[in-house]
Amino acid sequence: MGSRRDDEEKAATAVDAVPLPAASPIKTRRHAGDVHLLSAAFFFLFSAYLPTQNLQSTLNTDGDMGAVSMGILYVSFTLFAVAASPVVRWLGARLALVVGTSGYALFILANLLPTWYTMVPASVYLGFTAAIIWIGKGTYLTSAALSHARDNNLPDGPAVGRFNGEFWGVFASTQVIGNLISFAVLQNRKGGGTVTGKNLLFLVFLGCTVIGIVLMCLLSKRDEKQDHSSAHSSFGDMLKCIVAPLKDRRMLLLIPLMAYSGLQQAFVGKYAIKIVHHTRWAVFTKSIVTPVLGLSGVGGAMAVYGVADVVCSLFAGRFTSGLQSATFIVSVGAILQAVVLFWLLLFYRPMGGLVGAAAPLLIGALWGVGNGVLNTQLSALLGLLFEDVKEAAFAQFRVWQSGAMAVIFFLSQVITLQAMLILMSTSLVVSFGSFLTLTLVVDKSSSTIRLSGY
Repeated sequence: MGSRRDDEEKAATAVDAVPLPAASPIKTRRHAGDVHLLSAAFFFLFSAYLPTQNLQSTLNTDGDMGAVSMGILYVSFTLFAVAASPVVRWLGARLALVVGTSGYALFILANLLPTWYTMVPASVYLGFTAAIIWIGKGTYLTSAALSHARDNNLPDGPAVGRFNGEFWGVFASTQVIGNLISFAVLQNRKGGGTVTGKNLLFLVFLGCTVIGIVLMCLLSKRDEKQDHSSAHSSFGDMLKCIVAPLKDRRMLLLIPLMAYSGLQQAFVGKYAIKIVHHTRWAVFTKSIVTPVLGLSGVGGAMAVYGVADVVCSLFAGRFTSGLQSATFIVSVGAILQAVVLFWLLLFYRPMGGLVGAAAPLLIGALWGVGNGVLNTQLSALLGLLFEDVKEAAFAQFRVWQSGAMAVIFFLSQVITLQAMLILMSTSLVVSFGSFLTLTLVVDKSSSTIRLSGY
């Protein structure tokens, strides 16, 4: 109980804290170096994986094998994310990250010989390892940030914010590279269709994945509080670990914002999927970009989105110092996305000319800012508020985010643009209101603790 109270007080009072003199440059370099390595590993890994994902339904068209494989992958990811936190806790974050890379390598290898017997098992396994690697990422990054803060007599909040800002800024740059590759493929669709061309492409992606795996193996092993001998010795222990965060009202108040982060990523069309002769892109790319900029303009618009995401992630991480600063940053992102949603809902009409062409790019940039805000702030807050159950907290993040992305993917095929915009606007209002309630709950708890003399 005391630990939870300490977490709440730390998160609420860390804003504008004055750092004490730094202690050890060696320790500073070690913790920061691990974050550089982690960010670079994800950069190479996802620079290879995201283009592979984007091209699935273009290259693997036999029986819609590519589209079916992606569906299986995300169902697997969502299901395994529910139960992956005990696995990460047992393995430790560093080993979980290394194990997690294997699924991406196997999936790219399967694309060198794409059949139902290779793609389906690879997709199921990637769903499992993706859950492992993302939960491991959140746990490892938080552990590095907190260790950096404590070894150098710094407040926790700014360290967690800065490390998350660096990671998400580097990770967001993979969107730029991946979508520029997609842009090049769309511009020259006749050129990359040979077997030799596809194999060369996936061999290059495999090389990038190997670099990511090597970098992941170079990470330092972190001292984490875990007991391998007794952890989750029974099904009841495992279940307790999985559901523990759901008993905390702070997590319940954060869940709507986690779900909204998935909705807005799916809405903007972060991953474009082309299926034979008709397009099944997410709402933004299908209904906003393509009517104005055409098919080839999708990659350019998404590159603008990625650049805005990179810049915002870096800045948002730098200015994060605790719950109060996170509240301000999330409020700015929510207002920008609300402006975009209500503009699209009430006023936007496709136009010609320079102004008409600039509108989708501006919308993509503003949406990228919102995505950068949500990624950095949610990751930082989970690390600060749920330090003792990091694995389970980050598992909840992936479950709700991926589940919401799946909802948008399927709904976008059967409802109108107006209905989708109403759904998004309602979700934003509810999630932002829930987040503001969280800030009041934590502030009230911290005030009670101080008045009680703790």
